[in-house]
Amino acid sequence: MIYLLISILSSTAIFVVFKLFKKYEVNTLQGIVVNYFTAFLLGFLLYKGRIVPSEIIQTDWFIAAIMLGFLFIAIFNVMALTAQKNGLSVASVASKMSVIIPVVFGIVVFKESVGTQKILGIILALVAVYLTSVKQKGNIVLTQSIYLPVILFLGSGIIDTSINYFAPDDNIPLFSATIFAMAALIGVILLLVSLAQSKNKLKLISIPFGIALGLVNYCSIHFLLLALRVENTESSTLFTINHIAILALSTLIGLVLFKEDISKKNWIGIILALISIALVTLA
Repeated sequence: MIYLLISILSSTAIFVVFKLFKKYEVNTLQGIVVNYFTAFLLGFLLYKGRIVPSEIIQTDWFIAAIMLGFLFIAIFNVMALTAQKNGLSVASVASKMSVIIPVVFGIVVFKESVGTQKILGIILALVAVYLTSVKQKGNIVLTQSIYLPVILFLGSGIIDTSINYFAPDDNIPLFSATIFAMAALIGVILLLVSLAQSKNKLKLISIPFGIALGLVNYCSIHFLLLALRVENTESSTLFTINHIAILALSTLIGLVLFKEDISKKNWIGIILALISIALVTLA
């Protein structure tokens, strides 16, 4: 469970770094690009074997890694658009509710166990996602640009499912690095277009914050994959625990560090999240 714990803490740290982006006026796109390059370099540094580009291209996971790199950038932009047009609450609910996709995939494709207690835990987890994500001041507008939260829901779920399905057991650092390398290349193109179309300039402060984001971003995926490769571990159980724990911990950190308001619904969501984790873990 140590791998899962590190992944949860790393994913929660991503939330903290993004909060600091806003506080210190870091350019989000610039920070994101630095983040992907950092994660890409970290993956290659952690890989202990000999790196031969021609051999990487011939692996059975290379095409999947390239597609995931595209998805990383695309879904990030969809998340931003969803937040702008439908509200932050809708974006949060859509992305977190997507956990149902890898959970169902694990049960159907991998023939993982399913029982009354586990199903109840998963249902409570989804209710917890909604209650914890919805803020008092957030206006939920599902009718406006309804396709955006749908795409965000499907895209986030496909990313989680694909990472688990295609990741090679013996080449996790290289697999992760390839995904981040593709995301970084696309990010550079977007950044160059953005700089050409606006008067924004490169901000040096984006570099240290981007590096910090890249470190925790890489760890969140690397250790999640390691947790999924532990013997007798079921992806449906692990993804449920991972998503719900991140959501609950992020909400509590928002309260303690950033003095965010937490409503009664949010507290009920946190309590249900803890109950769902216990039910799924002990199922």
